Amino acid sequence: MLHLKHIVPALLVASTALGTARAEEGMWTFDHLPVQQMQKQYGFTPSAEWISNAIQASARLAEGCSASFVSGDGLVMTNHHCANSCLSALSDKQHDYFHDGFSAADLASEPQCPGMELDRLDQVKDVTGQVAAQTQGRHGADYAKTFQAVTSTLTKECAQNDPKHWRCDIVTLYHGGQTALYRYRRYQDVRLVMAPDQDIAFFGGDPDNFTFPRYDIDLSMLRVFENGKPVHTPFFKFDPAGPKAGDLVFTSGNPGSTQRALPASALTFQRDVVLPTVIDYYSTLEGALWQYSRESTLHHVDAQDMLFGVQNGLKSFSGTAAALRSSDVITKRKQEDAALQAWIDADPARQKEFGKPFAKVEEALALQRKYYAHDFVLARLLRGPLGNAAILVSAASELRKPDAERRNGFHDTELTGLEAEIAAREPSHQELDTMVLSLALTTMRQALGEDDPDVRLILGTKTPDERAAELLQGTKLDDPAARIALYKGGAKAIAASTDPMIILARQLQPTMDAMRTRRRDSIDAPMREAQGAIARAQFARAQAEGKASALYPDATFSPRLSYGTVKGLTEGTKTIAPFTDFRGMYHHATGSDPFRLPQVWMDAKPHLDLSTKLDFVSTNDIVGGNSGSPVIDRKGHVVGLIFDGNSASLAGDLYYDISNNRAVSTDTSAIMAALKDVYHADALADELTKGHL
Repeated sequence: MLHLKHIVPALLVASTALGTARAEEGMWTFDHLPVQQMQKQYGFTPSAEWISNAIQASARLAEGCSASFVSGDGLVMTNHHCANSCLSALSDKQHDYFHDGFSAADLASEPQCPGMELDRLDQVKDVTGQVAAQTQGRHGADYAKTFQAVTSTLTKECAQNDPKHWRCDIVTLYHGGQTALYRYRRYQDVRLVMAPDQDIAFFGGDPDNFTFPRYDIDLSMLRVFENGKPVHTPFFKFDPAGPKAGDLVFTSGNPGSTQRALPASALTFQRDVVLPTVIDYYSTLEGALWQYSRESTLHHVDAQDMLFGVQNGLKSFSGTAAALRSSDVITKRKQEDAALQAWIDADPARQKEFGKPFAKVEEALALQRKYYAHDFVLARLLRGPLGNAAILVSAASELRKPDAERRNGFHDTELTGLEAEIAAREPSHQELDTMVLSLALTTMRQALGEDDPDVRLILGTKTPDERAAELLQGTKLDDPAARIALYKGGAKAIAASTDPMIILARQLQPTMDAMRTRRRDSIDAPMREAQGAIARAQFARAQAEGKASALYPDATFSPRLSYGTVKGLTEGTKTIAPFTDFRGMYHHATGSDPFRLPQVWMDAKPHLDLSTKLDFVSTNDIVGGNSGSPVIDRKGHVVGLIFDGNSASLAGDLYYDISNNRAVSTDTSAIMAALKDVYHADALADELTKGHL
C-alpha cells in the first residue's frame, strides 16, 4: 500500500532531488510534460483538452492519498485504505465498516467522513522571481523568517479572502530551482458511498503487500458535496473493459516524496540514523498493536486501522533501508556530487554563484544528527494521543502573532482546514490510546534517559503506564465540543484549562518551540539554501549540455503525471504475467486470514466470469501518495486504480528501474463485476458507465 499518511511524517530529513528521466521514468508536472519523449516512444501527444480534463478530474485527499472524479455528480474513486480512517470513524458497536464494508442506499444515506478534505487543482503560478527577490542575500534565521513571510503574503493573496473554498500551497520544485504557488478548490463535505469488505480490499494481507501477483479490489467510492448538493466537475469516463497488455497508460496523482538526487551525505544520514530509528520504533509499535488486538474482539476492531498503517509503513521503510544497504546508490551519488562540485569549481563565475553547497549540507546534517533522537521521540509523542492538546496550545500561541510570523499550519489561509480537524467527530479508543501513549513515553525514557529534563517534566515520579492512564482518564479532549471551545477561547481558555493533556502540552511548549526554531533556522534554512544552489547548478550544467528538457522535479505531494505500459516482469527465472483474474483469486483463497474471502464473494462465485481481469502491473513511476491514482488510457478514460507497488518499487524514492519497478492496480473490469455481480450496487455501476446519477 502506498498511503502517504503512514510514510511521510516519520522521515525527519529534508530531501533534494533533480531527476534526469530515462525510459518511462519521471513524475512530471502538468506544465512540463515530456511530450516529445512520449511522441517518440509511443506516437502519442496529449492534446490540450486531454491535459485539462486530467487536471480537473484528478483530486487529492489531504491526509495523503490521490483520487479522481468518475461522474459529473461528485462521485470520487480512491482506495479502500485511503478511506480507512473514515470507515473507522463511522463505525460503532453495531457496525464495523472497516472490516465489513459499507454501501449507501441513496444520496441521503451517504454519511460525511469526519475531518476529510478533498482538493482539486485549479491554478499553478510560477512565483520563483518573487520569492528570490525577497530572500536573496539572506541566511539562516533571517532567510527562514523572510521565506515564511513571503509564503504568508502569497498564499493570502491566492486565497482571495476565501480560504473556505480555496487552498493555496507554496511548492518548491527542483528544491530551489523553481517555486510555484498551487491553488486548489477545497471541499470539506466528503461523504462515503461504498467500500467493499476489508478481506477483499486487502486480500493477502501484509504477506502480499508490495508484491505481485495480487488479488485485491482496494476500492472506495466517495462523493463530494457543497451547499448540501453533489458538486459538478469534469470527470474521467469509466471504461469497464480495462486495459490490455502493452497498452500505454498514465497515472494522474500526487506522489509524496522522492530523493533521487539527494546528496550522498544525506543518503548516508538516512541509512545510518533516520531509517534505523524509524524502523525500530515501528517494529516495537507493531508488536504492541499485534498483542493488543488479540486481547479481545473490541481491541481488534479498535486497533485494526493503526496496525494496518504501521505494517504498511514498516515494510516501506524496510525496503528503502535494504536498497540503501545493498545497492551502490550512495557510491554513485558520491561520484555525481563530486563531479558537480568539480564543474562548479572549474569556473570562477560558477564558484561565486553556487559556492560549496555540499559542504553546507554536511554542516546542517551534523547538527541534525546531534539532536535527532531527542527530536524524534518528542515528535512521535505529540503525534499520538497528545496531538490534539499540542495543536490547541500551538494555535493559541500562533494566532496571537501577525500572520507573516506564524509557522506553517496556522496561517489565515490554513485555518479552515485546522478548524475542521479540531471539530472532526472521531471515535474514542481510550484503552488503545493509553497503550500507545505509554509506549511512546517508554520509548522517550529509553532514548533520553531518566535524568533528561524533558523526561522528568513529562513523567515526574510516575511510570509511563501510570502517567498515560492519568492523562487519558482525566482528559475531555476526545469530545470535539470541548476542543472547539478551547480553540475558540484562545490563549485565555488554554491558560485557564485544567485538562491534564492541555497542562502537559503547555509545559512542553517551550521545548517544542526551541526544537522547531533550531530546526527551521539551523537545519531547514541552510539545507534549503544548499539545495537551491545544487538544483541551479544542475540546471545550468544540463542546459550547457542540452539536457534541461529531460529534468523532472522531485515529488512534493502535488499533482503529477507519469506514463508507462501494462507489462509483466521477471523475477529470477520466473516470468510473471501482467494480469491476475478471479480464478486466481479463488485458487489462492484458503478460508483463513489473510487469504479469507468474504462470504459474499463465496456466494457470488457461480455467477462470476472467472476469467475477469482483477489486478495488473504497469511500468508507471509511482511512490507513496499515489494510492488512489486513476490509471487512464490514450482516450483519457479510467481503466484502473493504483493501490500498490511491487517489492522493487520500495526503492522508488531513491531510483527508478524499468526492468523491475511496477505499479499495481485494480482493473476497472473487476470493479464493475464486483459492483454488479457481488454487491448488487446497480445504481452505482450505472452512474459509472453513464457519468451521472
